[in-house]
Amino acid sequence: MHDKCMAVKRITIDMDAYERLSRLKRKGQSFSQVIRELTPPAVSTGGDLLEVLDAIDISETTLDALDQIVEDRLPLPPKTLYSGLPHPRPQGRPPA
Repeated sequence: MHDKCMAVKRITIDMDAYERLSRLKRKGQSFSQVIRELTPPAVSTGGDLLEVLDAIDISETTLDALDQIVEDRLPLPPKTLYSGLPHPRPQGRPPA
């Protein structure tokens, strides 16, 4: 049920949204638990973001498509903007 001593906030939602959420709710489960299951955790630090990203499974096809998008962009800014990055500089285009 609800966590003890936890602050609560009342929200207003449309009936169709309530019905959808209600169908996802299992016996003994709170609406808060359903919402937590359906939404990603908030990230507030770079470490939090990396933790969330590590949990995402991205296919090689998607990664290849992203690489192509980056490669097709306009020339890259000067190399000095890329120094210190943990990944290699994109290949294929010389700096502007």
